[in-house]
Amino acid sequence: MAQEKKTTETISCPLARLFSEMEKGWGGKSTFFRHLHQSHVELLKAFRSLLDERIVELEQKAAAREKKRTTKIKVE
Repeated sequence: MAQEKKTTETISCPLARLFSEMEKGWGGKSTFFRHLHQSHVELLKAFRSLLDERIVELEQKAAAREKKRTTKIKVE
């Protein structure tokens, strides 16, 4: 019985794939790749700050809704 070779292909961003292939070919020790890595970190931090801001907005809206309760007023 012949063994079948299983391969999996990951679909990813074409630009990320390009840089990955460049890094394999040229090595990741150059200044270019250090800058590229740092920009990746900065991009993730930017997304984190957007998410944090949105979380705060949603929490404030929820707190404001809880404060808006109806009160019964006696009318003469």
